[in-house]
Amino acid sequence: KQWYQRRVRGKQNIQSIHTPLHYITLYQHTIIPMKKAILSRRETFSSSHRLHSRSLSEQENKEIFGKCNNPNGHGHNYVLEVMLYGPIDPVTGMVMNLSDLKKILQDEVLDVLDHKNLDLDVSGFQDKPSTTENLAVWIWEKLAKKVPLLHEVKIHETENNIVIYRGD
Repeated sequence: KQWYQRRVRGKQNIQSIHTPLHYITLYQHTIIPMKKAILSRRETFSSSHRLHSRSLSEQENKEIFGKCNNPNGHGHNYVLEVMLYGPIDPVTGMVMNLSDLKKILQDEVLDVLDHKNLDLDVSGFQDKPSTTENLAVWIWEKLAKKVPLLHEVKIHETENNIVIYRGD
């Protein structure tokens, strides 16, 4: 567990806390457990791709991926849900500032994926199939560097097909 200690004396500098906190020490000896919450942000993007593995023959790709192996590809209107889990900052009342999270998602994920061909335009999918599972891992790796409280990446490829990745 990480600890954050701060003595409270009148109006001191209030600082943003960007590391996971579990307890806060006030007045030197009083330990107050911090309440935790899950924060979720939902975004949408449209991308095309072709399910195809270079490790398989053309026939094996057709058998495994079916119509999704169409050489011309196909598209999806993806729904992305990103969840953070952490303590509620006692000063701001937030797990993370949603404006900051929105900007990170825009810069790291949406600008890269929206209206792109995953196989041709996105670094990381030239040598592996652009499945929703691999897309969830790709998004996690982009966000984990900038969002330390990242808990879950959920992608709705269709209304019925959903992938959840938690960094394992």
